[in-house]
Parts: sequence; structure tokens; C-alpha cells
Amino acid sequence: MTIYLPIAELSVNIFIVLGMGAAVGFLSGMFGVGGGFLITPLLIFYNIPPVVAVATGANQVVASSVSGAITHFRRGTLDVKLGLVLLVGGLAGASVGVFIFSWLRRQGQLDLVISLLYVIFLGTVGILMLMESLNAMRRAARNQPASLKRPGQHNWVHRLPFKMRFKKSKIYLSVLPIIALGFAIGILTSVMGVGGGFIMVPAMIYLLRIPTSVVVGTSLFQIIFTTAYTTIVQAATNYSVDIVLAFILMLAGVIGAQYGVRVGQKLRGEQLRALLGLLVLAVGLRLAVELVVTPDDLYSIAIGG
Repeated sequence: MTIYLPIAELSVNIFIVLGMGAAVGFLSGMFGVGGGFLITPLLIFYNIPPVVAVATGANQVVASSVSGAITHFRRGTLDVKLGLVLLVGGLAGASVGVFIFSWLRRQGQLDLVISLLYVIFLGTVGILMLMESLNAMRRAARNQPASLKRPGQHNWVHRLPFKMRFKKSKIYLSVLPIIALGFAIGILTSVMGVGGGFIMVPAMIYLLRIPTSVVVGTSLFQIIFTTAYTTIVQAATNYSVDIVLAFILMLAGVIGAQYGVRVGQKLRGEQLRALLGLLVLAVGLRLAVELVVTPDDLYSIAIGG
């Protein structure tokens, strides 16, 4: 069964799109990431124009994140105050990111830059997460003590000024690195169509030393509003949000996220990080292959407007 996408200007199999949305929603709920790092490349692999894939993929991120965040809020594993501070930086970063996105599109370099950014970020994050999780599993198998650096302990970040107390997370931390992290994620959301959870979650755990128990829910909370804002701005400035594609992805993503949260509760932290690392690395490798392999059609015809 095919359906026509008016903005992407092509017909797609609705069941394939539903499957992609449900799978990404499932992973979003299980790992605590928005899923944009996966849905945008999947849409590109399915011949959706990168401009549309980036802007529309953010809609699916919103839906999956809302579904997952509600579940974490009910379980008391969401720090709203911390999420609001992240959101301040996220909205500012998203505004800058939309400007960069529009400029790259005018220069005709958007598709290449998006692919290169995905390869670099996904490859780096995937390797680091996989190495860390494998080391953690080896220590657990040998009954060796974990690293002395644990969430809650102090490092150079905790010596910065403008501190604020976050009771839910049980930390006393400067708002500067939190806003800076949100700002960086906001830029990535606009340029790459990602929620940024695959970077935010490790940064909150290992850099800011925020307890893992509240990291996932808080990450999803910030992702909701940053990606929603990005979607609105992209639709108003670049006219690249396909509402038909967005609705299908959102519907499937909400359902998949609920099952993902349940599965995620049954796995240990190092197992989750290992699986996420493998997934991130696989997507990065797939995009890298696309950049170097000679395409079937060396030339294409496009009508400028």
C-alpha cells in the first residue's frame, strides 16, 4: 500500500514507514534517546530528500519522547528543574542551528554536511560507548570494583560558578555546563534532525555526574520541547516538514516507545549502553559506505525554483 508525500514529492510504502517509526520509538523508550539519530538516516536510505528527512524526523522524535517522558515522570525518574535549565540552552541552540541549516541549504552543501556529521558523531559516540560498556561488563564478570568516578562525585565541572541545587537529582551544580550542553544539543537538533540523546545521556552521566536513574527521563523531557520548537521553525523558514510523513512516524513511534520503556527496565545499564553503542556504530558505518560507494545513477535532473 503506497501513500504520496506532498513535500517530499514521492510515493512510499506506508507499512515500511510505520515499521521504521515503531522500531525507532521502541529504541527511544528503551535507551532514553529521541531516536532522531536513527530515523533521519533511515528516511534518507529510503530515498526521502535529506532536507525533508531532517525536518520531518524531528516530529517523530517529539512523539516518542513525549511517550517515554510521561512514563518516567510517573515513576519519579524525571528532574523537571534540570530539564528546564537544559531547555534554556536547547532553544537558543536550535535557533542558531536553523540559521546554519538555511545557510548550508542556500550554498548547496546541506546533504553532504548532514552525512558527514552523522558519520563523525555516530562513529565517535558509538565506539566510545561500546568500549566503556564492554569494560564495565568485563569488570562485572571478574567481580572487580568499578571506577572511582561515580555520578555525584566532583570534578572540574562542579567548581564552576552560578550553582543551583537540583533536589530530584540530588546534585549541586553550576548551570553553565548544563546550558552549554543544551545549546550544543539544540544546534544538532536543527542541523541533523536528532534529539541529541545519544550525546546528552553520556554527557550527563560521565561529565556532569548526574545519577543515571534520572538521566533518561530528564533527557527525554528536554528533547520534547527542543525538537518541537525546531520543527515549527523549520516549517516556517524552510518549508521542509512533510505533515503526512510526520503523522505516520508519530503514530508508530508513540506505540513503540511504550514497549521500549518496559524492555529497558529489564536490562542492566552496561547492557543498554553496549546495545546502543552497536546500533549507533552500525548506522554511522552505513552512512560512511554511502559516501564512498559509487551511486547507481551518477547524474540527476532537478528543477531549480
